[in-house]
Amino acid sequence: MTNEKRVADAMAQAPVVAILRGVRPAEVAAVAEALVAEGVRLIEVPLNSPEPLESIRLLARHVGSAAVVGAGTVLEPADVDRVADAGGQIIVTPNTNAAVISRALERGLVPMPGFLTPTEAFAALAAGARYIKLFPAGLLGLGYYKAIKAVLPASAGVLAVGGVGPANAREWMDAGVAGLGIGTDLFRPGDTPEVVRAKARAIMAAVQG
Repeated sequence: MTNEKRVADAMAQAPVVAILRGVRPAEVAAVAEALVAEGVRLIEVPLNSPEPLESIRLLARHVGSAAVVGAGTVLEPADVDRVADAGGQIIVTPNTNAAVISRALERGLVPMPGFLTPTEAFAALAAGARYIKLFPAGLLGLGYYKAIKAVLPASAGVLAVGGVGPANAREWMDAGVAGLGIGTDLFRPGDTPEVVRAKARAIMAAVQG
């Protein structure tokens, strides 16, 4: 099964990408298992976390059959290669960088580039992205998203990331986003697996309405 198909299937089951910023290799497997137990099927480790590639390797080993894993805050094409070699399947970026998108596609990974403006959104789609990440969604608001959605092709899967949590997740889903990227409302450095599981349960309940 291709990574694109795995991502599509995971999104259909649970349209949530867990952002484990600051997670450490010693805790990542237990944290991921807690997320998977509550139905989360997409997990990213931002590259500005401690030893992120080791965490991605551990994720691929421990939950790779149940979840799609990869990296966030990917800024350079060379980082894509490192993530692919570590077993990652998704490449999430804070910005629109055509070179990163192209390299991800060349390696068979699924890019999820960040965008702010319509120009960036269309540039990301032109570079081959299927999913694009509106960031920071919470600050921009639903009205901003709806205005952009009106001009995007129907095939574009928009993820709302930044400022989205249990209190407003359902609003974003009802507005038509393909999924949500959730950070601190799922994991903060130091959270135990039990805390993460409780947070995941709350997020999933909100998303499922």
